[in-house]
Amino acid sequence: MSGSESENRNLTVHEVSVRHEDRVRISGQSGAVLWFTGLSGSGKSTVANAVEQKLNQLGRLTYLLDGDNVRNGLCADLSFSDADRHENIRRVAHVAKLFWDANLITLVSFISPFRAERQVARDLIGNDFIEIFVDASLETCEQRDPKGLYKKARQGLIPEFTGISSPYEAPENPEVALKTGEESLEVCVEKVLAYLRSKGYIRSPSAS
Repeated sequence: MSGSESENRNLTVHEVSVRHEDRVRISGQSGAVLWFTGLSGSGKSTVANAVEQKLNQLGRLTYLLDGDNVRNGLCADLSFSDADRHENIRRVAHVAKLFWDANLITLVSFISPFRAERQVARDLIGNDFIEIFVDASLETCEQRDPKGLYKKARQGLIPEFTGISSPYEAPENPEVALKTGEESLEVCVEKVLAYLRSKGYIRSPSAS
């Protein structure tokens, strides 16, 4: 929100004394936002949950924001139109930034189908935004179809369904790419952890 918009709504942005870097200093970890994106059924929630379990075992403070869970609460008023999808991601990005500011490693598991909306999240969060492409083909996701959504979409029962009647724009340069149709869950989790170690978000096992 710009300064003029804040003034028009009688809002004042209050400066705080304790900042992100202060929380980093006392917590022994560095916050990040791990943004898992991919088609429905690609394995986003499964991988994100497994990564969070590993981070918890390493003593890291984390929080997982899952698409279905957020849709049932914070974003329960939104549809799946393009405009509401953008608003859904805008809200989640701001929540993720708050958790990042609190110095948590925040895992965000959302289809987030449009590059522009993911760029909004990246611009908001900054250098600690880590895009993780959970890459499974449409055919693989339809074969899995854990919620029966693709079948309903093919029958025309779900309008604006990503991958069928609404587009999915794959990341062009994600920090991490996971081939969940080919790689095991363990391999995918280790690839994410290896990236976090390489960037100093978590220590290597030998340094723990």
